[in-house]
Amino acid sequence: MLTKDELPKCPVATTIQLIGNKWKLFIIQQLLNGPHRFTELLNNICGISKKVLTDNLRSLEEDNIIIREVFAEVPPKVIYSLSSIGKSLLPIIDEMANWGNNYKNEL
Repeated sequence: MLTKDELPKCPVATTIQLIGNKWKLFIIQQLLNGPHRFTELLNNICGISKKVLTDNLRSLEEDNIIIREVFAEVPPKVIYSLSSIGKSLLPIIDEMANWGNNYKNEL
């Protein structure tokens, strides 16, 4: 996780750095509907590979946007959910969806 001093001075640049790739946005969008297991995310996010999903989940966890909860079961059960910081992205994701719909309707 980056320190405050390592983050860009511009708040928009900070947001883009933390959630700016499409896979992170798709992961966050899925988790806004509730906690998911790895395989559920893999099946629900069209076109993502296991490696890319793993890398992005680790990055989001490191940045405190998601929580990874491991249950001591055989086989191990891992659940991913949004942290309170992650949940605060709901208005941004909603507005992106609204903008995308408006854009498509204008074409």
